[in-house]
Amino acid sequence: MDALIEQAAESISEAGAMLITAGAGMGVDSGLPDFRGSEGFWRAYPPLARMGIRFEEMANPSWFERDPELAWGFYGHRLQLYRQTRPHEGFDILRRWAEGMESGAGVFTSNVDGHFQKAGFSRFPVVECHGSINHLQCIRPCSSEIWSAENLRLEIDPETLRVVGELPRCPRCGELARPNILMFGDWSWRSERTRAQEAELEKWMQLIGNDGLSLVIIEIGAGRAVPTVRRFSEGLTASLGARLIRMNPREPELPVRGFGLAGNALELLVEIDRKFS
Repeated sequence: MDALIEQAAESISEAGAMLITAGAGMGVDSGLPDFRGSEGFWRAYPPLARMGIRFEEMANPSWFERDPELAWGFYGHRLQLYRQTRPHEGFDILRRWAEGMESGAGVFTSNVDGHFQKAGFSRFPVVECHGSINHLQCIRPCSSEIWSAENLRLEIDPETLRVVGELPRCPRCGELARPNILMFGDWSWRSERTRAQEAELEKWMQLIGNDGLSLVIIEIGAGRAVPTVRRFSEGLTASLGARLIRMNPREPELPVRGFGLAGNALELLVEIDRKFS
């Protein structure tokens, strides 16, 4: 493992540009719950455990029609949790590496918590491919409007995970609002904000040019269960000839050029960073 850490550090030091691709495992070291498997999800949400509702079932827009108080209890609790949680030191390490890249850096993440922006990555293109819990849209939707959830405050009963009081409404039509997140079985998600982010990342990628050898891709905490991030990393690595550094405690294997490191995000980032000192 030490030899792989050394090679990963060497790849980063030789790179002219860096793309960070991150899944849910990136947030675990910040203290965020791991939704892998029903047991982990139910430990975080006992009321849903009592009802036998799994994450894949709860993360579905139909709940905003069937039981809006429960739907917003679940997403409102997550919104509060993400607001209160400080991104771990690994974000700072990545930002420092990114700032040292001659051609800059970009981020592609399936996480909806906004922690890359919170950790100071706003100067780089950040793609939130599944949307953001920090933004809202109409449930219908009546328009393409997406607005900030910055002023949203909800009271949630911890015993039932249901909202007590008023629910957020669309400012245009008065219908129920929902998070601007791509959920399972979701046909009403407004993707305009994410598409604009993708355009910014693509613009940066064009500036790098076709010299994939100067690009290092650092993938963190992206599993096979929802493979969006893994496929994105592998596709770019294959098409550009870039180097991929995959960090994952359970599934570090990779079918393309690069290194697979078994471990959690923070411990591996700290170990690699030590090679630079």
